[in-house]
Amino acid sequence: MSPRSSAGASVTVNPEVDAPPAANLGWALGMVLRRWHERVEHALGDLPQGPRGFHVLSAVVHQDLPTQAALASHLAIDRTVMTYLIDELEEAGLVERTPDPHDRRARRIVATTRGRKVLVEAERQVAAVEEFVFRGLAPEDKATFLALTQRTANLIREEDPTTDPCVAVKEVLDLSEGPNSRR
Repeated sequence: MSPRSSAGASVTVNPEVDAPPAANLGWALGMVLRRWHERVEHALGDLPQGPRGFHVLSAVVHQDLPTQAALASHLAIDRTVMTYLIDELEEAGLVERTPDPHDRRARRIVATTRGRKVLVEAERQVAAVEEFVFRGLAPEDKATFLALTQRTANLIREEDPTTDPCVAVKEVLDLSEGPNSRR
């Protein structure tokens, strides 16, 4: 153990206990994910289904996905779950189902004017959370981290397009809340 000065006070540091794991990808991603998830859950608390509803609304506005099935496939969300998600977003007046002009059997999911306004505010809140999470990084380091994690996520998605990222996040967070974890 070695003494460390902190604002004039001497603090004893035990490197075996106080040091974070060195170069441990799982630990690092878990820490980032937990902080991001906690903050985003709070920021998007009024949005149906929170972060999942945000991702659906964002895809509806920013992607050209012709049907509800295409939306579910794009976001890797089970089609049945997607139906309930869309129902909640529709009840909140954020999206609506409209007939597809090219296929009478299909319905397109489109954002309402209110949905677009809500998304702008939600995107602002998520950006603020990301700024908070990455506050200790230089802008170029943050951009590099985001670009590399996005590229890696895309590669994983190509290998297994059925992986539901929302389920994966829940499983990771549930595992980290086991009997030996500290929050």
